[in-house]
Amino acid sequence: MSITAAMPTAKERPRRTRTKRVSKLPAIKLSQLLPSHIDLRDPLKAVLVCGDCETWVPITGMQSKVQKLVPHHTGKAGVAAAIHCRSSNRRVEFDMTIPEWRQVLTDAVKEASSRQATAVLPKAFSPQTDRTLRARAERTLAGRLADWDAVLPRVADADKNRRAIPAGDAPTEGAAVPLDTLHPQRPAR
Repeated sequence: MSITAAMPTAKERPRRTRTKRVSKLPAIKLSQLLPSHIDLRDPLKAVLVCGDCETWVPITGMQSKVQKLVPHHTGKAGVAAAIHCRSSNRRVEFDMTIPEWRQVLTDAVKEASSRQATAVLPKAFSPQTDRTLRARAERTLAGRLADWDAVLPRVADADKNRRAIPAGDAPTEGAAVPLDTLHPQRPAR
């Protein structure tokens, strides 16, 4: 669906709204969210990740009886269609204190860092590979030249056998098979 001028777009909303509306959805419990999806460092500006639209949403009413999510759109401001998130005005239950949240967040960070590898270890060589690599390292230029000199007569024999025409394999009828390599010339421009 393309966006036209007649379609409303999401607009920037005030961070703190005062409304008596409350969503019919069950309240969000902080203990059921991931600790990394909650930010209580500044309690008066607390935010959390909305479970429906996966965006960071402020919590309003921190000093009143009912804390709830600020009404928000599912898309980015000024870009996407103006569709209210169904978790707008949803109540938030603080079933953990700020020090408890800090402790849970610290534990989660420690657990995540312990899962990450600290060093990449190279794969061990097999004994045969180790012998081959050591032999290559010990070879000198003179040794490699001697090896090539020993192989050259066999290479020359193989080339001579490739150039020989086998007896009896020539076709009896039809055009003769060219034995010389053709080098086509490009026409001059």
